[in-house]
Amino acid sequence: MITINTYFELIPSLLNGAKITIQVLVLSLIFTYSIAFIAGLGKLSKYLIIRGISSVYIEIFRGTSLLVQLFWIYFVLPFFGIELSALAAGVIAMSLCYGAYASEIVRGAILSIPKGQTEAAIALNMTPFQRMRRIIIPQAIKIMLPGFGNISIELIKGTALVSLITLGDLTYHALTLRNTNVGLTTEIFTALIILYFVIALPLIILARWLERRATMGGV
Repeated sequence: MITINTYFELIPSLLNGAKITIQVLVLSLIFTYSIAFIAGLGKLSKYLIIRGISSVYIEIFRGTSLLVQLFWIYFVLPFFGIELSALAAGVIAMSLCYGAYASEIVRGAILSIPKGQTEAAIALNMTPFQRMRRIIIPQAIKIMLPGFGNISIELIKGTALVSLITLGDLTYHALTLRNTNVGLTTEIFTALIILYFVIALPLIILARWLERRATMGGV
C-alpha cells in the first residue's frame, strides 16, 4: 500500500537527481535560444554560404533522433579525440536539437513582419543591424513566445534521455530506485511524474504570463 512515509523515503534520492535535471534544463535553455537566433537569422542571411550552413545544421538536427544525436556526441566523439562529460554531452545534444526547431520559429516570426516596416526603417536611413534590432526583432519576439514556450516544455521532457548516458538526473535516480525496490514501482514513477510537473510548472506559468504581456503590448 502506498503511504506518505514511502514517499518520504524516495524523495531525497529523487531530489538529488532533480538538481541535475534542472542544471541540464537551465543550461540547455540558454544555449537553445542562443543557437535559435543565430541559425534563424543565418537562414535569412543574404550570403549563400551562411544560409547553406544554417540550413544544413537545421535539417540534420530536425531530421535525426535526439537519442541518436546524444549517443553520437557522447560515445562517438571520443574516437575523434573529443571526450565530453555526460553533462556537457547532454547539454550540447539538447541545445543543438531543440535549437534547430526553435530557429524555424525565429525565422518564421521575422518573415511575418510586414515588409512595410523594413521599408519605413530604410526611409529613416537605418542600417540593417539597426532595422533588425529596433524594428524587426522587438515585434517578432511577441510572435515567437508561444512557440518558445512549447519548445521549453518539450526540452524539459527531453532531459530524461540524458539518463541513458549515465548522467545522474531525475530519471536515472528513479530507475536506480526501481531496480533496488521493484515492489515500489508505482510509488517511484508516480513521484517521478509529480517532480517533472513541478519542474515544468514555473516555465508553463512564465510562458503564459509573457504571452499575456505580449498580447497587451507589454513586451
